[in-house]
Amino acid sequence: MLRGIDLELPPGALVRVEGRNGGGKSTLLRIVAGIDAPSEGRVTGRPRRTAFVPERFPAALPLTATAYLTHMGRVHGLGRARAADRAAHWLERFGAAAYARTPLAELSKGSSQKVAVAQALLADPGLLVLDEAWTGLDTAARAELDRAVAERTAAGGTVVFVDHDPARLAGLADARHRVEGTALVPVREPAAAGPYVRIEAAGPPGAEPPPGLAAASAPGGVLLLTVPAARSDAVLRELLTAPGPWHIRAVEELT
Repeated sequence: MLRGIDLELPPGALVRVEGRNGGGKSTLLRIVAGIDAPSEGRVTGRPRRTAFVPERFPAALPLTATAYLTHMGRVHGLGRARAADRAAHWLERFGAAAYARTPLAELSKGSSQKVAVAQALLADPGLLVLDEAWTGLDTAARAELDRAVAERTAAGGTVVFVDHDPARLAGLADARHRVEGTALVPVREPAAAGPYVRIEAAGPPGAEPPPGLAAASAPGGVLLLTVPAARSDAVLRELLTAPGPWHIRAVEELT
């Protein structure tokens, strides 16, 4: 049981939740995601598109991987064609394209988990909640999920996660909290010393950077962004795929 929880989740934040097994982490994440409701208090400001990945995905559904993902895309408000395209995209990224027409009940634990992660990422959620979501994934898929998390936060989405591996996304979290007893306690730690990367990007006159990317203006319509090196690939991808088009003029590692 948790009491007196006061947790703010700003846009673009990566938030880690820690604590002993059975201490209430999953309960907290389910409430954050809207799967469960608190018995007291309330949750406000939850984005319309919120996605949740549990540690164990209930795969015994009478659908193929593609049919399930397309259905979930429709639930999130995507059109049928867009949902099908996004399903194929994420199955490909997680190395599960070969199982697109396989019934969920016939998938292995690892392949089922890839589908679970894919459904959460289909519609670019504003809030992504991951409860041991890396469990069961192979090495390549775990790295792909790390990249997807960086992309979500770079685009202004909020990610809240629990993982048993203390090295998971180490040094990248904007905030860490630990469940202790019935309380949620902030974990204080020194700010990361870097490295950081400065990105110089130019867009058409009056263009705004993609949502969630804080940038300083320079003469000539140039934007300067300073981001942790670990997130630089995601930020570059976000700029290069944003309407504009945006042109990357320089990338410089800072020390």
